[in-house]
Amino acid sequence: AKNFQADARTAAKRRVPIMVLFSSPGCPYCERVKDEYLVPMHQDPAYRSRVIFREVSIGSATPLTGFDGASTTEAAFAAAHKVFMVPTVMVFDTQGKATGETIVGLLIPDFYFGYLEAAIDEGGRKVRGK
Repeated sequence: AKNFQADARTAAKRRVPIMVLFSSPGCPYCERVKDEYLVPMHQDPAYRSRVIFREVSIGSATPLTGFDGASTTEAAFAAAHKVFMVPTVMVFDTQGKATGETIVGLLIPDFYFGYLEAAIDEGGRKVRGK
């Protein structure tokens, strides 16, 4: 993630939510979520048309523009959203509001894809006002 304000404008035009993976370097569960779920979803054109994917490292001082246009860091953005455990996945609407339940941890791997699917669907409904 670099600029959530710009992402929100794109999401509003496309009428899709923004899914954010909060991770940290060296987190094996974060890598597993990325490799087994999020990267394949991102590579699938059907998902790219339904959601914008972004990643935030919870301990990083890397600059980031928040949904409100203010300059922040990845770590401060994560803290502002009360993300302290990784991996955490949140879906946001075009105003920067979480659209549903936060997915914390890998949970049950057999059902994880379903949790992500449900989060994308809920986010899409909120963005489209349904």
